[in-house]
Amino acid sequence: MKITDRSDLWWKTAVVYCLDVETYMDWNDDGFGDFEGLAHRLDHLAELGVTCIWLMPFQPTPDRDDGYDITDFTGVDPRLGALGDVAEFTRTARDRGMRVIIDFVMNHTSDRHPWFAAARRSRTSPYRDYYVWRDEPPAKQAKTVFPGEEDSVWELDERSGQYYLHSFYRHQPDLNIANPAVRDEIAKTIGYWLELGISGFRVDAVPFLIEPPEGVDIGDPHEFLRDIRRFLQRRSSDAVLLGEVNLPYDQQLEYFGRTGAAPELTMQFDFLGMQALYLSLAREDARPFAASLAQRPQLEPEAQWANFVRNHDELTLDKLSEAERHEVFEAFAPEEWMRVYDRGIARRLPTMLDGDPRRIRMVYSLLFSLPGTPVLFYGEEIGMGENREGGGRMTVRTPMQWTDGPNGGFSRAAPRRLTAAPPADGYAPEHVNVEAQMHDPDSLLNHIRSFAVRYRSSPEIGWGRHEVLPSGQHAVLAHRITADVGRFVAVHNFAPTPTVVSLELGPVAPDAVLSDLFAVDTFALDERGRIDVHLDAYGYRWFRIVEPDDRRLT
Repeated sequence: MKITDRSDLWWKTAVVYCLDVETYMDWNDDGFGDFEGLAHRLDHLAELGVTCIWLMPFQPTPDRDDGYDITDFTGVDPRLGALGDVAEFTRTARDRGMRVIIDFVMNHTSDRHPWFAAARRSRTSPYRDYYVWRDEPPAKQAKTVFPGEEDSVWELDERSGQYYLHSFYRHQPDLNIANPAVRDEIAKTIGYWLELGISGFRVDAVPFLIEPPEGVDIGDPHEFLRDIRRFLQRRSSDAVLLGEVNLPYDQQLEYFGRTGAAPELTMQFDFLGMQALYLSLAREDARPFAASLAQRPQLEPEAQWANFVRNHDELTLDKLSEAERHEVFEAFAPEEWMRVYDRGIARRLPTMLDGDPRRIRMVYSLLFSLPGTPVLFYGEEIGMGENREGGGRMTVRTPMQWTDGPNGGFSRAAPRRLTAAPPADGYAPEHVNVEAQMHDPDSLLNHIRSFAVRYRSSPEIGWGRHEVLPSGQHAVLAHRITADVGRFVAVHNFAPTPTVVSLELGPVAPDAVLSDLFAVDTFALDERGRIDVHLDAYGYRWFRIVEPDDRRLT
């Protein structure tokens, strides 16, 4: 079926932008971002080329885990606004051509959630079975997700004399998905937000969400995920589930749904590709990333990979070998404060690459030209850095930098009242901000706008089948994406020296040319599609193979 027949799969060619309302724009001057401030910055996102906004948790919370400890799954934290503000923001975003998805964090609650408060009051409480309790922790325990911060996934509740399970922090007790009442609550929460205009969910820690308590048989836990997808599609046929599944590719396929089975997740992040990318950057050698890209499974049209360079958590390197991880640490996190949980990095890309604009642009060119859907973390479009004082994962969750004024234009509150402080070094707002880059045609902001425009006008990137092309050079990645609307070719140089790459693109029609997507240039191809491509140091080129009957503007 042609791409034009499947335009309802909007997420195949989306530009996703993740943000935290709390750190994006403060409109009432209390030091916290809010929905009204976010609504006033929608034009920035529209001009950037964003088509899908992913909101990190905004529900009521004690805020002990940056909002991922929720006390009411259908509410809004009063610091950020009210339910009406969410509805108005979502409607306004739609008017600008942007859909909204939200974080779905129902593998656990806050320990201050009314359900847990009721559960711990009595062993006979109807909410007791909403959570997982044991008289004694199992002899063999799962490893804690946060080594150094938690030494067990079981915590004694002295009031009731039993231990409860918490896969994450002790103040985040796990929900018991073996309980049908909990599953009903999950379905009701999904239905609630869909009715308010939300277009889907980024599902947090999916393997933990569907894992039943030890010793409890619920059959195939993936059937629960299939149930969620079926319910979602009944309520909103074009809504999506974007899953956080940091597993090897063969296991990730299970979370999309095996061939012949009902579908599960719509999209998944490519964690393996991201980790291989940083190994390639550390070595200035494209081969680790090329190998990962070649091994990445081709998906059915109704599923998609989500590509990313950075997200709100630590930059995890857990799937690299110990030697490879150490190599990346030495290159990009040489100081102890830059490392988290012995597996990740608490820095943003520009600081890791020493602010080299050539390398930074090359990486974002790669992000937008990879097969799949690109996902940006707020501030990436201007090259924001981190604030060491935030500590751990909070180093990269600093306020958005809009101007070179006080607090970077994020808030007019006194600095001491800010939810987080911007960096005070060379990445401070006076050096890195939206306003200055809007008026600089060579800024990172304008380069990323350009990438988004070219990506959106090249649907084959989101829809096509990819292959890594031989480049003959260790530092160069060449790849092709083919769909019924055209053939796209991208070439990236991971090295600090210019080079010429000889490519053979395969048989082409007579008079076919290679069109440069960032310049008014075309290059002749012989019948075997051979071409020599010139690349600058850390350079990149995007091309389209144009046949004589292709009527698209190039």
